[in-house]
Amino acid sequence: MEHTADKDSRIRVGISHGDINGISYEIILKTLQDQRLLENYTLILYGSSKIASYYRKMLNLPEFNFNLIKRPDQAHPRRPNILNIIEEEVKIDVGKLTPVAGELAFRSLEMAVADLLRNQLDVLVTAPINKKNIQSEQFRFPGHTEYLAEKCSITDYLMLMVNRQFRIGVVTGHIPVSKVAEQLTEELLISKIRLLDQSLVRDFGVLKPRIAVLAFNPHAGDNGLIGDEDSRILRPAIDKAFGEGTLVFGPYPADGFFGSSNFRAFDGILAMYHDQGMVPFKQLSFDEGVNYTAGLPVVRTSPAHGTAFDIAGKNEANPEAFRNALFQACDIFTNREQYKELIKNPLPSARKESEGTHE
Repeated sequence: MEHTADKDSRIRVGISHGDINGISYEIILKTLQDQRLLENYTLILYGSSKIASYYRKMLNLPEFNFNLIKRPDQAHPRRPNILNIIEEEVKIDVGKLTPVAGELAFRSLEMAVADLLRNQLDVLVTAPINKKNIQSEQFRFPGHTEYLAEKCSITDYLMLMVNRQFRIGVVTGHIPVSKVAEQLTEELLISKIRLLDQSLVRDFGVLKPRIAVLAFNPHAGDNGLIGDEDSRILRPAIDKAFGEGTLVFGPYPADGFFGSSNFRAFDGILAMYHDQGMVPFKQLSFDEGVNYTAGLPVVRTSPAHGTAFDIAGKNEANPEAFRNALFQACDIFTNREQYKELIKNPLPSARKESEGTHE
């Protein structure tokens, strides 16, 4: 017996096509050719049928075809759909940085985000962009994370990297290392601890999360010999959050924390700055990791890797991270729906009655 979701219960997945000269179309096409995705998800790529046809031929996928639509509500539930963001021919320069690729990356993202915010989509999966050629009057952001936050009018958010082994958030995000110390405050750290704790409960279904905070200085400052941020900022923030009922611990020196595999004992980890979190994450899961923006009212994920211009067009790109991003977005959406129901009806008997069942 076939178990498939009807159209109303399907999760509507929007996909922005990223940089057309990178590996985006390759990982998208390799992922969407899996017919099993169509059992539960309605898939909509915001891209170009002409560009897709170019890469389909390059990848030798003659039997793969998109259903062409003009609006999300026209999407076919059992076929991958493409919503053209441009009708004209586009010059594709595989593996090269070009202005037109940046313009189309932004146009795809802008249209997909607009439909996401209008509830025409349930989740958004963003293919990799180049952060240089996408810059314009409309896009002056370090990346997807900050753009989505502004569009959602959110100031408190968290870039969260996810894989099968651990989840790690970055407190100070995309800023120069020279600016990290002045940005790091007790209030900022407490807000990120709370945000991570809430996301682990609502988005990942962890009932009572255990959170680790990484030290800012080597050896956690070594009692002030190598900086006082850990004793002056991190420990008071951890103590306050713990006093509020959050199971948060640290600060842990990052080298020993990952070297001894202590990270496996925690549901979430907070790094103080970008590379402190990204280096161990990408070392352990470069080909499968997922970037998730926690704290937004919408669900957005992306593969943890970039445009990979060096292997673009060579049919060498691994689609696993993009596939994981798609599945992770849908899992988070489902967890959020279940969390809403739990908050609405906290008692099991109340939930059963609301579903029309009686013991």
